[in-house]
Amino acid sequence: MRSGMIAQKVGMTRVFGEDGSHIPVTVLKVDNCQVVAKRTHKTDGYNAIQVGVGTAKVKRVSKPMRGHFAKAEVEPKQRLQEFRVSEEALIEPGAEILVDHFVVGQRVDVAGTSIGKGFAGAMKRHNFAGLRASHGVSVSHRSHGSTGNSQDPGKVWKGKKMAGHMGDARVTTQNLMVVSTDLEKGIILLKGAVPGAKGSYVLIKDAVKDDVPDEAPFPASIKTESLDNTAAQSDDGGAASLDVIPGSPDEVSEEGNIDINAAGEDVGDSGGADTESDEKGDDGNEVSS
Repeated sequence: MRSGMIAQKVGMTRVFGEDGSHIPVTVLKVDNCQVVAKRTHKTDGYNAIQVGVGTAKVKRVSKPMRGHFAKAEVEPKQRLQEFRVSEEALIEPGAEILVDHFVVGQRVDVAGTSIGKGFAGAMKRHNFAGLRASHGVSVSHRSHGSTGNSQDPGKVWKGKKMAGHMGDARVTTQNLMVVSTDLEKGIILLKGAVPGAKGSYVLIKDAVKDDVPDEAPFPASIKTESLDNTAAQSDDGGAASLDVIPGSPDEVSEEGNIDINAAGEDVGDSGGADTESDEKGDDGNEVSS
């Protein structure tokens, strides 16, 4: 079981498939998703990792949390969340998880806090049909009707669908497909709608009702130093080092150039001797004539 990620909902847009089909997608932004802590079955009784995203102002972080982040050698995070993982999927604190942790075509589950609607009636909250618009009904067209029984049991059962507070609750949308990921910008595009308002944080995990693809990285797609070096080289314009490594083709070519120059000098000297002999031969021909 792999770890999940925390992302921020940017909004919705659309992309076009290879066949020109229109695909509505939700844009999720992942901002420096790092492992902050590790829970093991030996010390904590369960296996999990704590993941954090974003950057929080130090003055708004309590001293205990400052020590918590300092222990992991990471900057204070805006949002923290624990993900249960298997023992072999544990990740060391400080590691950064990249967006290609989820591959294209994979199914994921997204959990977030839905948009609050306030106090809503039964028709909006529970999709009731309401009462008739005419023929004897007056003033109570959108009411929910009767709510209880007669003298037995003489009460309203708990959980009865009635008017009340709607939204602002944890909602999980399952089996959303990953359309694409952008490693440089930290963007994940998911097909369909994701619960929550713009700017809210959501949790992305592997779908529980679908298998994880074989090409998905395990335990996670972790940022390495090689990626940083590659990015630094691309920023520098790919400037190469001028140092010559012993035994390298550059050193061999330099020795070869020295040998070639020496051979050229020998050839030049022999060529000069041949020229002198030709001149002498010419002089002898002139004398004989």
